Amino acid sequence: MQIAISRTEKMKTKPNDSELTFGTVFTDHMFNMDYDLRNKWHNPRIEPYGPMQMEPSTMVFHYGQAIFEGLKAYRTQSGDVQLFRPQDNLSRMNRSARALCIPEIDESLVLDGLKQLIRLEKDWVPKAPETSLYIRPTIIAMDPFLGVRASHTYRLFIILSPVGAYYPEGFNPVKIWVAKDYVRAVRGGVGDSKVAGNYAASLFAGELAHENGYTQVLWLDGVERKFVEEVGSMNIFFVINDEIVTPALNGSILPGITRDSVIRLAKHWGMAVTERRISIDEVFEAHGHGKLKEIFGSGTAAVISPVGELRYGDKIIYIGDGQVGPVAHKLFKTLTDIQYGNAKDPMGWMEPIS
Repeated sequence: MQIAISRTEKMKTKPNDSELTFGTVFTDHMFNMDYDLRNKWHNPRIEPYGPMQMEPSTMVFHYGQAIFEGLKAYRTQSGDVQLFRPQDNLSRMNRSARALCIPEIDESLVLDGLKQLIRLEKDWVPKAPETSLYIRPTIIAMDPFLGVRASHTYRLFIILSPVGAYYPEGFNPVKIWVAKDYVRAVRGGVGDSKVAGNYAASLFAGELAHENGYTQVLWLDGVERKFVEEVGSMNIFFVINDEIVTPALNGSILPGITRDSVIRLAKHWGMAVTERRISIDEVFEAHGHGKLKEIFGSGTAAVISPVGELRYGDKIIYIGDGQVGPVAHKLFKTLTDIQYGNAKDPMGWMEPIS
């Protein structure tokens, strides 16, 4: 399919790189594509960023058929722009689509559309260190219908946002609050898919964490409520003695692209990495015996986020004397150096925008 391009007549004023936060400014254009039963996915197009007209009965508002992805484009010192593992994001989007009965996309077509969109918006990719162009592909149900069934029509759209650091702390240790009384997901549900409702379900506990001075929530499993799963916007890792431990994917944990990158890099360096069940009690016991060296999260938005404080009920532990640990530091520097083109890419992860 040919991708039609319609340019805006009025260009926006681009923000200064030093003013960038996260997810508040959007570029001039977006990618759109539609689905119906007769034509399947069709009419791929790039057009001016703007509102979508939707009826109040549109099914996404009532039954939550919505999935999304998050990835980034980076500007290198030479001025080129490149993507980090975009094919993996689109493959995961199709896994999420299957979970919500949404028709799968042609990954090659959507990647081509994304690349064309970024070429058109190349001037929006910021140049300052630790800034990037955040990319949000989304699919929503579009039937104007009140009834519990899968929609027959859908809209896929991709919007772009120049961003700075995700957390106000930047690459400094954050404080994490362990949820004892709230559950994000259970096995057999959609916890391992990037579904909009998963994030809605996390908001209340997140607000409680913020009220208590904590940046994010660490979720435990929804059955026994004792095994660590993930943080609200990140997968989680523990360095216990000389071993990196992360919860095994069990059907209720999102298989993060950055999580996989951390595991593959660490193994490439010869480090011991274990994916297994780990209880919150084991984490606190390891700290009590002096074995817990580091905790850090991984995700597209923050890349690597060190954890300096962990609270579970009335228990609070401090990790690394408030400093970034050597494993988290090495992973952050290596990943960001690869993403910004400052180091070789031994894994073949980067995709140039030619």
